[in-house]
Amino acid sequence: MNLLEIKNLVENNPVALATITLENKPNVIGVASVKVVSENQVLITDNYMNQTIKDIENNKNVCLAVWDKNLKGIKLVGEAEYFTNGKWKEFVEQMQENKELPAKGAILVNAFKIIESK
Repeated sequence: MNLLEIKNLVENNPVALATITLENKPNVIGVASVKVVSENQVLITDNYMNQTIKDIENNKNVCLAVWDKNLKGIKLVGEAEYFTNGKWKEFVEQMQENKELPAKGAILVNAFKIIESK
């Protein structure tokens, strides 16, 4: 799958973000306002997250799963970094999708593995 295909898939379909709690338990949420910002980086807006942000602060390992209506999808495995200021925070504040939302922070996921579904 090329970068444009990944961008279209990620930005136009349901996305699940999985983190690991302090108790080493899985935590999964659906996320919106997701942008592919480079070949291996995805930016997610934090509008109303609580547990997920705590998880990332304690363990940067995350996984994203995304799929379309034909069940074509990918899994992105990587590490997340949370920003409450700087260029990534400003980026999510400027996103049209966040116009009426708080955009409390930005999560940058650096994916080191991208797995396509069969």
